[in-house]
Amino acid sequence: MPRRSEALESLPSAVASALTRLGADLAMARKRRKQSLRNWATRLNVSVPTLMKLEKGDPTVSAGVYATALWMIQRHDALAVLADPRLDLAALESEVRTASRRGAKINA
Repeated sequence: MPRRSEALESLPSAVASALTRLGADLAMARKRRKQSLRNWATRLNVSVPTLMKLEKGDPTVSAGVYATALWMIQRHDALAVLADPRLDLAALESEVRTASRRGAKINA
């Protein structure tokens, strides 16, 4: 039996909750489209048990499979903005503080 990754063992609860919700939302999208587990698994090129894990929000399912499931419901564009640097307020605030300490003028 393969050893579980330490990263998975220390998954923050907020991340686990977000994955659980994503999985449930994908399951709802599949059901609303009246698609079977077998049909979606085939379209995702995964086994039915893997699709069931995805729908439970299992972090061991690859990001690519989650992304493809989002593509299947035409929500893949949302992936492009998840880590958009323009929306990373913590990094922007840090850059402003650094610039302020260096005496740079900030144009607001």
